[in-house]
Amino acid sequence: MFRWKLHGNGRTVEPGAVVGPGERLNWGATVAIGLQHVIAMFGATFLVPVLTGFPVSTTLLFSGVGTLLFLLITKNRLPSYLGSSFAFIAPITAATTMAGTGSALAGVVAVGVLLAAVGFLVQFVGLGWVDRVMPPVVAGAIVALIGFNLAPVAWSSFQVQPLPATITLIAVILFSVLFRGFLGRISIFLGVIVGYVATVLIQLATGEQLIDFAAVEAAPWVGLPEFRFPDFASAGTWSVIAMFLPVVLVLVAENVGHVRGVAAMTDATANRSTGRALIADGVATTLAGSFGGSGTTTYGENIGVMAATRVYSTAVYWFAGLTAILLSLSPKVGAVFNTIPPGVLGGVTTALYGLIGIIGIKIWVDNRVDFSRPVNQYTGAVSLVMAIAGFSMQFGQFQLGAIVLGSVAALVIYHLGNAIARARKTGADDGGPIPAVGPLGGDPA
Repeated sequence: MFRWKLHGNGRTVEPGAVVGPGERLNWGATVAIGLQHVIAMFGATFLVPVLTGFPVSTTLLFSGVGTLLFLLITKNRLPSYLGSSFAFIAPITAATTMAGTGSALAGVVAVGVLLAAVGFLVQFVGLGWVDRVMPPVVAGAIVALIGFNLAPVAWSSFQVQPLPATITLIAVILFSVLFRGFLGRISIFLGVIVGYVATVLIQLATGEQLIDFAAVEAAPWVGLPEFRFPDFASAGTWSVIAMFLPVVLVLVAENVGHVRGVAAMTDATANRSTGRALIADGVATTLAGSFGGSGTTTYGENIGVMAATRVYSTAVYWFAGLTAILLSLSPKVGAVFNTIPPGVLGGVTTALYGLIGIIGIKIWVDNRVDFSRPVNQYTGAVSLVMAIAGFSMQFGQFQLGAIVLGSVAALVIYHLGNAIARARKTGADDGGPIPAVGPLGGDPA
C-alpha cells in the first residue's frame, strides 16, 4: 500500500502526462506539493468552525486524521483531502441555537453514520439508485438551498463592520479574477488575509477595538485541541437531527463528483472506489463529530491543485494530512483564527454562501436540466423559496427547518409530480433519462 513508483525522472511531469495515485515525484517535490494542498484546504477548512463556534484546532485535527483514514479505507488508490464541509454550516448553526453544541455534534455523527451506510450500499449495489432518487434537478436544488438559506447569517455579520466587510468581499472577487490556477482557487483565503490586515489598519487609525489579541498572547504554542462530545440524551437532539439529513445528499454528490473527476484524469478504474470513498468520508465525519470537529468532505480546492500540477499521487496527501495534524497541536494557531473579526467573516461569507448556491445551479447547467417542464420548474422554485425565506414547521418540541422542508419538497414534487404527469400523459414530466450528477470541482474545460 505504501509503495509508490517513481514517475519519470522524479522531477518533472511530461506534457500530457499525469502522476497517478500509485506514483510519486521525488520526496522534495512530494513535500512541496503536499504543502500546497495544506494551504489550499486551509483557506476554507478553518472557516467552518469559525462560523459555527466549533474549536478550530479540533476541526483541523480531524481533517488531517480523516484524510489519512480516507487513504487507508480506499486502499491508497484515491487521492483526496477531507476538509470541513460547508453543507454543515446551516444545520449546525440552527441546531446549536435550538438545542446546544452537543445536539449539533449528534447531528454530525448521524450524517456520518448514514453516509457510511450509503457507501456500503453503493459498494455492493452500485450507483444507479442514487441517480434515480437524486437526479440533477433535485441534487442541484438541495445543494443550492443549503447555501441560500445562509444569506441572513452573512448579512448579520456584514452589517456589524461594513467597511472591513466590503474590503474583504472586493478582495475575494478581485483575487478570483486576477489570478488563474492555484492562486485563483485560494481567493477566499487571500481575501480573508486582506480583510484582516485592513481591519488592523482601521483599528490603528481610529483607535476602535475591532480585534482583541489577548487570547492569542495567552494561548500556548503546543497543546491538545479542545474536545467536545455529542449529546444523544437531550430531547432536543432528536428534533434537530432531521435538519442534518439533507446534508447526506450533498456529501454523496460531492464524493461521487470527486471520484469521477479523478477517474477522468487518471484511470477509469478509480470509479470502483466510489463506495469506499463514501464509507471513508462517513467514518471520518462520524469520528470528527464524536469529539467536537466539523463534518468532512472531499475538497474541490484540492482537486484544483491536482488539476494544476497534474500530480494525483496519494503520497502528497499523506504528507498533507500529517501536516494538518501537527498544526492542530498548536492552540496559538487556533486562537489566531478565532480573532477574525465579524466584518471579515461577513464579507467572505457573502461570497461563500452564494457560491454554495451557485454550485447547485451549476449541477443544473452541467446536466442541461429542462426548465420548460413544470415539474422541474416547481422542484427548484418551491424548494429555493422555502430555504431563502426560512420556512419552518413545529410539532410540539419537534421542529423542521427550512433545509429539511426544502429538501423534502424537492424530492416529493419531482417524484410525485413526474408520476402523475406520466400517468396523465400531460407532458409535464422530465421527458427523458436521468443523467448522473457531475463533478463539483476542477477547472472548467
